[in-house]
Amino acid sequence: MKLSLYQVDTFTDVLFSGNPACVVPLDNWLDDDLLLKIAKENAVPETAFFVDKGDIIHLRWFTPEIEMDLCGHATLATAHCLRTIQGSKKNKFLFITLSGDLTVTINKGLYTLDFPSRMPIKAELPEIIKRSFNVRPVEVLKSRDYVLVFKNESDIRNIKIDRQVFDQINLDPGGVVVTSKGDNCDFVSRYFIPQASILEDPVTGSTHCSLIPYWAEKLNKKNMVAFQLSERKGRLECVNNGERVLISGHAKTYSKGKLWTE
Repeated sequence: MKLSLYQVDTFTDVLFSGNPACVVPLDNWLDDDLLLKIAKENAVPETAFFVDKGDIIHLRWFTPEIEMDLCGHATLATAHCLRTIQGSKKNKFLFITLSGDLTVTINKGLYTLDFPSRMPIKAELPEIIKRSFNVRPVEVLKSRDYVLVFKNESDIRNIKIDRQVFDQINLDPGGVVVTSKGDNCDFVSRYFIPQASILEDPVTGSTHCSLIPYWAEKLNKKNMVAFQLSERKGRLECVNNGERVLISGHAKTYSKGKLWTE
């Protein structure tokens, strides 16, 4: 079986930055075990598989280890492939996913994800997470992920993880996002996933489902700009829209190819 395979850098307009995702178009769904093996072989944070039915597109996301319930950057990458590689003239795509109906609109090369809002609530910091970090947060919250709020951007940049300790916690399918006000933007973040082959996700759209409503309330702002401070870095334009959040970014195609399965 021969399949198309595209790799896209997302939440960036510069190659070799942002978050890389692989995108594989399918005519029909393959066995889940094969999808997971393909994602593992791709060795990027997420691989998106989609079946285009015309008016709607069925979309699934896999890390090298598991299927995810929600992924921002691979959704953006899929819309980018549909528009720039497969030649769709649409300015809006509807995706059917494990997290319900998601849309991506396109305006002058900017992709806007319409995602569910997940306002985090106050929580206790598990001892094992506390022992994993070299800096203590000033606030602890929880939605799908733990959200640790720190004093300033310098704290976020200088965070170090004791992975031997960190990998003892099971947050499947979530992780730990760290965040603070930004020096040159509204807020910054980083995202860590225990027991994953890729410890730090470069730019994470799904965590902003929680970060956007949190910072919108803290800063009393609806429209914000955020940066994720991984080594690859990424820029996200954010809008708090009640029960939904809008997350916008650019994308660049890195490669186009084929994969063979026997």
